[in-house]
Amino acid sequence: MKLYTNMPAGLIPFYREELLYAKNEFEKKHYQQSWRHLERAHILGQPYPAEHTAVHWKMLKFGIKVKNSREIIGQLPRLLVGGVKSFVGKIPVGNTGGANVPPLQPMEIPEDLAVIIKNTIIKNG
Repeated sequence: MKLYTNMPAGLIPFYREELLYAKNEFEKKHYQQSWRHLERAHILGQPYPAEHTAVHWKMLKFGIKVKNSREIIGQLPRLLVGGVKSFVGKIPVGNTGGANVPPLQPMEIPEDLAVIIKNTIIKNG
């Protein structure tokens, strides 16, 4: 069984960029755009335990800040088990990570992110 531990170096800048965009949009009170960037960071970070858990933490904090009880409650189990599922490679690929989607539902990866992921995998073999 392959265990996933570290995000490939080539993917890190894209992951961090999505988190930065999420933060900047939130500060401007552009909550929908902020959330979209958290979802995109989730897609990129989902296979890697630390990054996956970090995005769910940020999603939980987002829910708290906007007083969204559904998101707060929905993020708690994801925060507890998401990283473990990443570690053993059992993730629903493309899932955006929010409480508005079933936690085990695979989803289509946006085309631009699919290209980034594919190019990173090719470079890292």
